Amino acid sequence: MNIEYWQEELETMPRERLSELQVHKLRQTIEVCLRSPFYKKRLSAMGITPKSIQTVDDLRKLPLTTKQDLRDNYPFGLVGGDMKDAIRIHSSSGTTGHPTVVVYSLHDIDSWANMIARSMYMVGCRNTDVFQNSSGYGMFTGGLGFQYGAEKLGAVTVPAAAGNSKRQIMFIKDFGTTCLHAIPSYAVRLAEVFKEEGIDPADTKLHTLFIGAEPHTDEQRRRIEHLLGVKAYNSFGMTEMNGPGVAFECKEQNGMHLWEDNYMVEILDPETLEPVPDGQYGEMVLTTLDRTMMPILRYRTRDLTCIIQGECPCGRTHRRIDRIVGRTDDMFIIKGVNVFPMQVEKILVKYPGLGSNYLITLDSENDNDTMTVEVELDEINTDVYPELQNMRRDIQRALKDEILLTPQVNLVKKGSLPIYEGKAVRVRDLRKGRGITKI
Repeated sequence: MNIEYWQEELETMPRERLSELQVHKLRQTIEVCLRSPFYKKRLSAMGITPKSIQTVDDLRKLPLTTKQDLRDNYPFGLVGGDMKDAIRIHSSSGTTGHPTVVVYSLHDIDSWANMIARSMYMVGCRNTDVFQNSSGYGMFTGGLGFQYGAEKLGAVTVPAAAGNSKRQIMFIKDFGTTCLHAIPSYAVRLAEVFKEEGIDPADTKLHTLFIGAEPHTDEQRRRIEHLLGVKAYNSFGMTEMNGPGVAFECKEQNGMHLWEDNYMVEILDPETLEPVPDGQYGEMVLTTLDRTMMPILRYRTRDLTCIIQGECPCGRTHRRIDRIVGRTDDMFIIKGVNVFPMQVEKILVKYPGLGSNYLITLDSENDNDTMTVEVELDEINTDVYPELQNMRRDIQRALKDEILLTPQVNLVKKGSLPIYEGKAVRVRDLRKGRGITKI
């Protein structure tokens, strides 16, 4: 197979022509939306039809869509295509209610794979490379998304999935892996295991790393590059927008090109919902332009970023977004997993003897993210050590089942944790460059 994924006409399209393409595809998107129960009711009430869109600025005539809209219309209320044409369903993790679900047609899967293949090619991955995916497969989009993209590119794929670091390194050595997909914290862990095994990553063929799915600083990226002897490229994606591949760094490593032939991007003030100037941080709002089964209009991602001003030296005209610097809601991301404090609270309230005050602390140890849950005891005698240890282990297991990762759980005396007059601080984020999240 010899496929070139330098799609020059699309990737370097003049802004005027790109806007014309977006208008055309937005009209087609609205046609599909008007066949979905959710959007048919909402758009019809507003008198919106495809003819309502004449310029890209008319996007603001359309209503915003939230994660709660997807949950309230679970599972198929936003589907505008014919379900007989559906070939796959992905979902994000649920919190206290329904998960968010996305349904894909064959066209949608092919379009998604094309974006990832385009992104991988942009940073130098070719059909002569061996691509290893250390991301989880299943309902999580990171695994299958990169898998299909790498196959479309024509690379040899190694679907190693998550974990088992020694096996990952064995595959890297034995299969001649050149390109690897991993979340940043796991990339650091791999570097540690390389060292423990007495293997120098420079002695392998590994040269390119794709990272994303969890917040990280540029300093952490540079550290990963140094530890593994690779170039590491940042990416952005989310289940509601297909998965990974929405935006990707080029070799300049200065912002992620958001593929505007597939998405329309807005940066809004999260309070006023008015557009902010390029270069100013706000909430990213995305509209799909190339989905035939379940398009989404003006989706409030809750992610905070900005449009990077100026042209990119690589020649691509699709605008660049900066790395995600935070969120406008109470969700946090750790080890690539989206977690809401309410998921933790839902587990804690099931245990008699626990108080209502708890604190989640996020930190980094050797560039590996850690999560600690402290919860106050109510009337339990803290000297009854065996019983407390059993309870702590039970809580830890229950949290792992709920949030898909294992936190450290500490049971502390009543009155040990701070009490706030106003809104309680439930999450303390001590990871470098991420500040404190008040919830």
